[in-house]
Amino acid sequence: MEHIYFEAGRVRRANRIIWILSLIIAALITGAVSWKMNVMAQTRTQEHLAEEVLRFHVLANSDSTSDQNLKMQVKEAVISYLEKQMPEEMNAEDTKAWVRQHTDELERVSMEVVEKKGYGYPVSAAVTTCYFPRKSYGDVTFPAGNYTALRVEIGAAKGRNWWCVLYPNLCFLDAVNAVVPEEGKKQLRQVLTEDEYEQVTADTQFEIKWYLPEVFRTLISK
Repeated sequence: MEHIYFEAGRVRRANRIIWILSLIIAALITGAVSWKMNVMAQTRTQEHLAEEVLRFHVLANSDSTSDQNLKMQVKEAVISYLEKQMPEEMNAEDTKAWVRQHTDELERVSMEVVEKKGYGYPVSAAVTTCYFPRKSYGDVTFPAGNYTALRVEIGAAKGRNWWCVLYPNLCFLDAVNAVVPEEGKKQLRQVLTEDEYEQVTADTQFEIKWYLPEVFRTLISK
């Protein structure tokens, strides 16, 4: 009789293990599918977003305090010039075209700051395609990928850089508290789908909470 109970216990334990393994496999498959769908959705969002924005990238000569301060002064001068000279009510393509046509003036504005501060660094400005890592502007997060950007390089361009979004305007109104203009966010919402806008205004990092091994150990020990 004890042998029969022992065998019955082994069968129950084996069935429990099979059930748990099936659960784990199902969870892995579901997680993998969800992860792949999430990656594909973020890729589509990034590609569409790249068509609708113009980013701004300023690279300092070095990481020295003076070069980093110079970078910020060049940035302020370029943004001031754009605010005064660039026509309003343009879409992303119009903005990119206008900035391309005025890179010489943007170089001149940047160079004036550099020379005024007593430096002999060369400056270059160009609208080009650059890879950007995942970057947040206030509560708006851009996925990593290639974007069109106005790129201003100061000197050796080996120092920490500064990012902003020229169109729509997501340059910080308050950099300390990471506040971006509401008008820029409204423009962004108009060119993205609801799903895409939700992706860039929420934390969409996919995370698998791996707790099944612990459940497995607990159940098979019973």
